[in-house]
Amino acid sequence: MNFHVIENGFRTELGYGELLISGNENDGFRPFELMITSIVGCAGSVFLKILEKQRTRFEDLSITVEIERNPEEANRLEWLKLNFTIKGYNLNIDRLYKNLELSRKNCSMIRSVEKSIKIEETLQIIELS
Repeated sequence: MNFHVIENGFRTELGYGELLISGNENDGFRPFELMITSIVGCAGSVFLKILEKQRTRFEDLSITVEIERNPEEANRLEWLKLNFTIKGYNLNIDRLYKNLELSRKNCSMIRSVEKSIKIEETLQIIELS
């Protein structure tokens, strides 16, 4: 990957287009947003793959994130809580919780930062009829 300096940040070209990175939210994605996005994208993708392999029928899967930063240490990310919400039919609650544990074990982004950022997951299951 190559990054080039631009006014107020950096620019890089990726397979899906240009990415602008800046500490100023008006000029690009902020680094902490990209880190959180990477963690959520990885955890969600792994969880989704597991659901698909098990042929779990669902209508919607969403993830919201709660964040805690430490202003005393350069606004360091201290804690993330990933709140998974799945809506579907005949969902097996025990299997979904096991799948969530399995996705954590297989998410490279979580594994890369889990010793420095506390990451928790919750699961809300909405059964559709």
